[in-house]
Amino acid sequence: MKNILVLIAFLFILNPVFSQVKKVQNDPGYDYKRLHFGFTVGLNTMDFGIRRPDLTDTVPLKLLYTDVSRISPGFQVSIVSDLRLADYFSLRFLPGIAFGQRTLYFYNSKDSLFAKKMELESNFLDFPLVVKYKSKRVNNYAPYIIAGGNIRYDLAARKDYEEGSNIYVRLKPFDVYFEIGFGIDIYLQYFKFSPELKLSTGIRNILVSEPAAGFPQYVKSIDRLNSYIIMLCFHFE
Repeated sequence: MKNILVLIAFLFILNPVFSQVKKVQNDPGYDYKRLHFGFTVGLNTMDFGIRRPDLTDTVPLKLLYTDVSRISPGFQVSIVSDLRLADYFSLRFLPGIAFGQRTLYFYNSKDSLFAKKMELESNFLDFPLVVKYKSKRVNNYAPYIIAGGNIRYDLAARKDYEEGSNIYVRLKPFDVYFEIGFGIDIYLQYFKFSPELKLSTGIRNILVSEPAAGFPQYVKSIDRLNSYIIMLCFHFE
């Protein structure tokens, strides 16, 4: 989070530097449109925030140490709807779908030996609503920041444990996220291109507390699971 804030400040410090040389603006009336649309493609990495139970208070049940040791890349697409609120503010709705995967690793708590790994896939329906604040446009560039919320529904969340899958942890399908990010609007001749980096933090505990029959140690080794997603988006508007 600290690094993201530093990068945001750096972008806005650089903005006056861009203004030293005046250039012809592409589509100078673009920012005065009340409503405009576009689409987004992007990459993501999904992670878990894991809170573990106090192992000193355990009963005879054998508990494991849980970690996320490998983060896999994912992909996402969405539609952009942007409503102009004021000169430098807009409200953005970007419904879409995101695909990704997280791998949980379980280790024996006493000797730290590897016990098992589980690959948990997520196919999210995304419904983000964010406020965008951008700096004054200089030539064909305008840095910006965004903040808001996102409702996600995981289509890949399992209702029941499947025999033979060797997956003994289930996730709740519904979650609410807080999102913050930054990017830069680049005004091209026929459209606006905006690379953007965004952090999405899940608020709810998405762990299903019901353990799999015969394998209670996996769920009981986790007290809480929160979802984290880092996204690199490319907006075309």
